[in-house]
Amino acid sequence: MSGRILVAGASMGGLRAAEQLRAAGWTGAITVVGDEPHMPYNRPPLSKEVLAGKAPFESLAFTPKAAAADVEWRLGAKVVAARLDERTVELDDGSSLPYEGLVVATGMRPRRLPCPGPLAGRHTVRTLSDAQGLRDELIRPGARVVVVGAGFIGCEVAATAVGLGVREVTVVDPLPLPMVGPLGDMLGRVLLQRHEERGVRFALGTGVAGFEGEDRVTGVVLGDGTVLPADVVVESVGSVANVEWLDGNGLDLSDGVLTDGQLRAGGRPDVVAVGDVARFPNARYDGVPRRVEHWSIPTETAKHAAKALVAHLACKQVELAPFAPLPTFWSDQHDFRLQSFGAPVLGKDDIRILDGDPEGDVLVGYHTAGQLVGVVALGGQSAALSAARYRSQLLKQPALTA
Repeated sequence: MSGRILVAGASMGGLRAAEQLRAAGWTGAITVVGDEPHMPYNRPPLSKEVLAGKAPFESLAFTPKAAAADVEWRLGAKVVAARLDERTVELDDGSSLPYEGLVVATGMRPRRLPCPGPLAGRHTVRTLSDAQGLRDELIRPGARVVVVGAGFIGCEVAATAVGLGVREVTVVDPLPLPMVGPLGDMLGRVLLQRHEERGVRFALGTGVAGFEGEDRVTGVVLGDGTVLPADVVVESVGSVANVEWLDGNGLDLSDGVLTDGQLRAGGRPDVVAVGDVARFPNARYDGVPRRVEHWSIPTETAKHAAKALVAHLACKQVELAPFAPLPTFWSDQHDFRLQSFGAPVLGKDDIRILDGDPEGDVLVGYHTAGQLVGVVALGGQSAALSAARYRSQLLKQPALTA
């Protein structure tokens, strides 16, 4: 095989794509382009171990598989435009790279609050430099921290801050309970209680109207006019897919890159998308295209997309099964873990306790039309093991659309 496959994005999705292209039989050139100066690294520890000062960068870096040792890495370079009909991309240094196949792996970036006020003292947690900069502020004596957003990252950062001995940690969210979106009311109430017992404060049911301060933030103004004193603000209010560089190519970029069941973008067999940026239908469930920001998805999307792309470039007719991953996530907060398999968000109208008790370790099942579609464990190691025992059952379940 000759020619080049270009992988746009040098995070975990880009690395896994390069590895899986080799595994799928591609022997031509592979170039991975990414705007960070680092080789791919593991992001989940950023809001926990790195922020707590327990994990150096060296422990986060992935080791590429031997088969991908000849991959060219262009780091510190950003893809800014693409001409898909001409099969070229442009970089921020003005150079242009041709390709035979393109893998879109540009991921996402944190959404920022469009509120008036100073920028200094406001943080997000997405990159290594983000986590390092935030840690420097959290370890200052007497810091008062306001976390905006009670989702995964927000709750993890709040827990880490309390563990560092931060004087005041308050989580703000317009929803009535932490993590209620993905988990529902039952576990949301349990999480609220456990965080409050460990010293986290909450201001729920209200948003942020602005920030006080001259050169840097001194307070967070809530929607009801209340002002929370703040030396440090962490914005954890969702994500925005990095797709602007694909504008003008006829793709659906309304929420990431819309793909078909083989992860091909816009019906183009020479362009696939992987990781957080891909909005794909999951044949295991209802077939509705969604972006899935779980740690397992870059690897699973890369494996499937690589096979589809290499088959096209090799002019082979390969019938791949529709993409049907089993989403998996975990979240460590304080001294407990959330462990999930499946798609709990699809079964929030029928939630049942499968094992344990909300006052201790608990395993919860999520159902659609009576069918188990996801499980979430909350507690210690035994709870996580209980969830893992349901993985094979979830894999064997018939598709919801069947």
